[in-house]
Amino acid sequence: MQKSILITGCSSGIGLDAAQTLRAQGWRVFAACRQQADCDRLIAQGFDSPRIDYCDGDSIRTGLDAVLAATNGTLDALFNNGAHQLAGLVEDLPTDGLRAIFEANLFGWHDLTRQVIPVMRRQGHGHIVQCSSILGLVAIPWRGAYTATKHALEGLSDTMRVELRGTGIRVVLIEPGPITTLFREKGIPYFEKYIDWRNSPRRSDYETRLLPRLYHGGAPDMFELPASAVTAKLLRALNSSSPKPRYYVTTATYIGGYLNRVLSSRMADRIVSRI
Repeated sequence: MQKSILITGCSSGIGLDAAQTLRAQGWRVFAACRQQADCDRLIAQGFDSPRIDYCDGDSIRTGLDAVLAATNGTLDALFNNGAHQLAGLVEDLPTDGLRAIFEANLFGWHDLTRQVIPVMRRQGHGHIVQCSSILGLVAIPWRGAYTATKHALEGLSDTMRVELRGTGIRVVLIEPGPITTLFREKGIPYFEKYIDWRNSPRRSDYETRLLPRLYHGGAPDMFELPASAVTAKLLRALNSSSPKPRYYVTTATYIGGYLNRVLSSRMADRIVSRI
């Protein structure tokens, strides 16, 4: 029978590449997006595309209902992927901004996953794949909010993997480093909404270090790979009946994971403070 997968955050980047590749390999792909306009675009391309916004609980419920109605109540895999960043120094990060990014990057994922688990438990199998980040393993300046959500995701997923042993449900973390996507550009509205950098005591640091990178991008990051590199690891996880708990993507993640294991916190701080 044709396998089915629900992928979130499919308007561009990692989610879109995963949806296109898996469909080409014969999967029934439900390519969810946050905005209805993006869903409509994918529907015109022949995808099933329910609207799922992690910050909208009703859309999570109705989107999943639409998927299950189309599959007679089954689902082989869930790829939680949609997320956004909120760049800025932790001291300038308002609690409302932190709360908002946790809603989008963690709480919504948890809501959708909890609704999928009973489906997979009834059928006796399933893959829950979480798109984490190198920032779930290490911390770097200017990315405190995003780093906090990914560290939380790591802990939640590790616990869930242990708790679901013996059910046939596999929980996997994918750890991308720098990937060529619109992630930076899509984070700008959140920065402008929540970070009052002009009144920060470190305004000059924003002007010389963060703003040029945020608004102008510059050269690709060292070790940057296309979104297809993430899809390749996703396929390895999905095609295994006993996948690894984690799949690293990009050399930067391998380096970050290694340094996290062997360096003292003090030494790691010295290295990442230069970023």
